[in-house]
Amino acid sequence: LDLFITLAIVAVFTFCDPVKVYIQANPVWYWISYAVFFFTYLTLSCCTRPRWTLSLSYITGMLSSFYNTKSVMICLGITALVCLSVTIFSFQTKIDVTSCQGVLFILVMVLLYCGLFLIILLPFGYVPWLHAVYAALGAVVFTMFLAFDTQLLMGNRRYAMSPEEYIFAALNIYLDIVYIFSFFLQLFGSEQE
Repeated sequence: LDLFITLAIVAVFTFCDPVKVYIQANPVWYWISYAVFFFTYLTLSCCTRPRWTLSLSYITGMLSSFYNTKSVMICLGITALVCLSVTIFSFQTKIDVTSCQGVLFILVMVLLYCGLFLIILLPFGYVPWLHAVYAALGAVVFTMFLAFDTQLLMGNRRYAMSPEEYIFAALNIYLDIVYIFSFFLQLFGSEQE
């Protein structure tokens, strides 16, 4: 249900030209979406009652409005195929991805440092191939996290979620999917002119 809500909000920002033009002309709403997401994410870390779907859907819709419709649809299809493949892999494989926490931590640190490097490098000039490498690394890392979180939710592995933590596990899987989509959009998407 949460993914369908996100899809509906992304569709509004992608297919409704007046909304898309307004967002592109007023980038303050783009930055507000980050603030809303960050506040909601911190709130959810402390208590479980508030809903997070709308804030992440809002930020994803904002991001999608800067790309052309065909790019958004292609990246949506790629994300769906990747997620389906990873889910089937997680259910069928004998490989225990939950025991690879150290590797995932190292990859996230590499992703973080690359992102910081790009932020520092950006004022000196945009480097498209470096941004593509960053987006590809992000897509791979969060695809691995999707397999990790799926196996955590399934159980019967070295590490598993307790039944009381299934909401947290569902949140992690949802975030993995949205992050995969956003990295694919950075990698394959062509921006609006």
